Amino acid sequence: MRALVAGAVGEPNDVLRLESRPVPTPETGQALIRVKATPIHASDLHVLRGRYGFSPELPAVGGHMECVGRIEALGPGTEGLKIGERVVVAAVPAVPDPHVAGTWQEYLVAATHRLLPVPGQLSDSSACQLAVNPLTALLLVARELDVQPGEWLLQTAAGSTVGRLVIQLARHLGIRTINVVRRRSAVDEIKALGGDEVICTEDEDLLQRVTEIAGPAGVRKAIDCVAGPVGAQVSQALAPGGEVAVYGALSTHRQTDPAALTVPLSARSLIYEAKVVRGFWLNRWFGTASPADVLDALSVVRTLVTDGVLTIPPGRPFPLERFTEAISFAEAPAHGAKPLFVFDNDRDEDEE
Repeated sequence: MRALVAGAVGEPNDVLRLESRPVPTPETGQALIRVKATPIHASDLHVLRGRYGFSPELPAVGGHMECVGRIEALGPGTEGLKIGERVVVAAVPAVPDPHVAGTWQEYLVAATHRLLPVPGQLSDSSACQLAVNPLTALLLVARELDVQPGEWLLQTAAGSTVGRLVIQLARHLGIRTINVVRRRSAVDEIKALGGDEVICTEDEDLLQRVTEIAGPAGVRKAIDCVAGPVGAQVSQALAPGGEVAVYGALSTHRQTDPAALTVPLSARSLIYEAKVVRGFWLNRWFGTASPADVLDALSVVRTLVTDGVLTIPPGRPFPLERFTEAISFAEAPAHGAKPLFVFDNDRDEDEE
């Protein structure tokens, strides 16, 4: 089989090579998956550059998050799934035990508790993006922060994939959103998507606008994906006793100096107003949640997407041999569609 393999840490297009590898064999409790589509996430590229929260043992197949495929074979005595079934593979490495097969290959072996059957009406493009961004949005809103109907939820990076999903989920749950963007051109788009209020940091003061919008009661729940000074302002904007979950650091996206990866918080605001700032990382959640809890959360996401509550935009397909083009597209500013590696589906079309 073909596999896209990194032999060292470095820039993705410098360290990745297309190789031929033997098809793996599933053991008990595992399934062999013939991959149909798998996305290129920013986190996948951070792993290759050595800038993420874990480092795989090299050489390693790229892609460390998710894919969709069909079950080709089951390990001895493995039950609960059937050969030919189409499944999402939640390949997110569970920290502190990050060993999971990479998804940028034609076949991979995965534990059955990481597999979620998907209905036929869900496209491969949507299904292969089910287990990371929609799940992150659900966990942040409904579990980490437990935002209730009628409450305000403040979020940065509202135009990001997760940010857009949060807006959709919040509308479904009756939660009001205050959405922070950095470009004036993004404001109308976020409002059209269903964002209740939008703050543009290009020409508006975040703290002042939150006060104007939320009034004396303020905002008690916030999600931050920017960190840096903007993340600090989000913390300051919270009402006393409020909490913010930080799940990304876009302001330091290409930063390599660890000392620059900061959120300069106000000690007075934290101490005297008893605010809470905590991190959220999907990998660590996978490392602490039970297999049943993981499948339950993924099942909820599947239902939300299948019912049209959450919309996953179509990805842009690339064959594996065009990986340099696909990665360059992923790195391009405002590239829009998520780049996907796709594999030959002719046999599947015949089956259906």
